[in-house]
Parts: sequence; structure tokens; C-alpha cells
Amino acid sequence: MSDRVIVSINDGIAEVRFNRADKRNALDREQFAAIAEAGESLKTADGVRVVVLVGDGESFCAGLDFSMFAGMAGGDGTGQTDDRGNPGAIDDGRITHLGQQVCWVWQELEVPVIAAVHGHALGGGFQIAMGADIRIAHPDTKWSVREVHWGLVPDMTGTFMLSKIVRQDIARELTYTARMVDGREAAEIGLVTRLSDTPYDDAMAMAREIAGRSPGAVCGAKALFNRLFVEGAAEQFAMEREVIHAQIGTPNQVEAIMSNMEKRAPHFTD
Repeated sequence: MSDRVIVSINDGIAEVRFNRADKRNALDREQFAAIAEAGESLKTADGVRVVVLVGDGESFCAGLDFSMFAGMAGGDGTGQTDDRGNPGAIDDGRITHLGQQVCWVWQELEVPVIAAVHGHALGGGFQIAMGADIRIAHPDTKWSVREVHWGLVPDMTGTFMLSKIVRQDIARELTYTARMVDGREAAEIGLVTRLSDTPYDDAMAMAREIAGRSPGAVCGAKALFNRLFVEGAAEQFAMEREVIHAQIGTPNQVEAIMSNMEKRAPHFTD
């Protein structure tokens, strides 16, 4: 397994630590592959009763790496289908491409998943956090559905998860504007389960509490919630892929990238 993500299992708790602190755990191809592989490995790991997601360093995950945006602006899209870590690649039999799977794999696990969020949870990082069952965040954490800022749409299960977690008008406003909200507002609107000045410590304390409960009952409860939660997921994920594919590489999407990189006002065409 890649050292980009470190998985450790102790006393029934699997800690999944994103290990790219120098880039605020931003998502390049290797990071996509490593996160999905870490999640997949936990499906068959022995003795896991609960999972905690955490980002090393100053942030949980700051979203797409600039190398991915540069590829889009240069006409390369997300890369070749068979490239390791290509977020647009989809395996036979899956309802997700890789970019969606790094978020959805946490719902596929039988056990609860807690995200301990600090620093930044932007774009793809925001959507990974939404994939957890529970989110404990620092009040100063910066959250944003950032995709429209880059001429894109949320395509990592974000539209589905947001519509399940917050009111529809709030989901739309956050997506259309791409604005930043801090952890306090995120808690007020329902993105965050609980605020904490020490989110990792509190996530681990909650994980120990869950791990001390009957594992059959906890897993059974998650299965019951998911039975109601996942309805329509496959169709929505397919639509996300279709809509973002229609945006990547268009003149307006390239202009969104270039204007941000050049720190100037964008000039879009209708």
C-alpha cells in the first residue's frame, strides 16, 4: 500500500491518515489511488469496529492538487483511463468512478466512519468528509464546495451527499457560490456533527465508545440507515460523471482555471 495514506488498527479502531502534509493532503492521482486502496483494504481487515479519517499536518484535505487543474487547462482532462489514480476511471461493476469511490468507500464499509476535520476541507476534501457517517471539526476549519470556482461541478458524490445531509436550498447555495464557510457555520447548517477544539482527540474518544458497543448491533444499525440512504445513488453518480465530462476542457472551464491562476477577473461567454 502507498505511504500516501497510513492505516493503523488498534483496539478495534482503524485510523486512516492522509499523509501528504506538505500539500495539505491535496488530491493528485497517487493520492486518489491510495485513499481508495486504504478504504478497500478495510473491508476485509480483521478486528475493525470503527474507522477514523484524519489528515496529517495543517489540513484534512485541500481538494484537487494544482497538477490536476493544469492537466485540465492543457487539454489532458483527468488523464488516460488506465493511468494509476485517474479519478475518471471506473471499474466494471462499480457505480462510482475512482474520484467518487474515495468518498463512497466509507459508506460501503460495514462499520461506522468518523471524520476528524481541521484546517481545510475543500472540494474533493469536502466530499470525502461528507462520505463519513459522522464529522467532528475544529471551529476554524474552512469548508467549501469549491468546484464551481474552477469551472467544474461536484462529481465525487457531492451532489448526492449534500442533498441527504443538508436542506436542498443550502446545498444549492453552497454549490452555486463556492463560498467558504467556517466550522461554526458548517455546524449550524448541519454539515458538521460536532465542533471541537481537538477534533482528532474527540473523534478517537467517540471511536472508543462505539468500539465498546456490540459490533453486530452497530453494523446492523448502519445497514438499516444505509438501506434508506443509498436509494438513487447509482443514477445520481452517473449523472455527476456525465455533467462534469461536459465541462472539463471547455473554454469557460479553462478560463476559470487560468483566471484563478493568473489572479484576474474571469471572462466567460454565454
